[in-house]
Amino acid sequence: MLLGLDPLLTPDLLHALASAGHGDRIAIVDANFPAAANARRLVRLDGTDAAAVLRAVLSVLPVDDFEPDPAVVMEVVGDPSAMPEAVAEFTRLLRGAGAGAPRAVPRQGFYTLAREAFAVVATGERRLYGNIILTKGVVR
Repeated sequence: MLLGLDPLLTPDLLHALASAGHGDRIAIVDANFPAAANARRLVRLDGTDAAAVLRAVLSVLPVDDFEPDPAVVMEVVGDPSAMPEAVAEFTRLLRGAGAGAPRAVPRQGFYTLAREAFAVVATGERRLYGNIILTKGVVR
């Protein structure tokens, strides 16, 4: 047990976050996402929602401030301007952490980025489009 850490930051998740370097991506995905088929490194947090995991991750992971879009979400198929509930919550959390709003990318583009991610964190998020990819920044 460690002091000051969110309990969702399991040993496996902490290892993945600490092992990732500047510019590496971490995908936090919902229960519908084909995580096992698309992950180079898979961390399972099935009993949690994606926003809680994002909050925990943001408590220890700096978001990249060198690139224009360090956070991306999956755009809604057939309605790219829609803002799903989960994405609205992600946006609030990112802004609270001093980062900007995520950029939406088409579904297949999101899958490509997730396959290239350093790690994929599979959650039990049941809200549709509860997926986000963060680019790790530097600790100053």
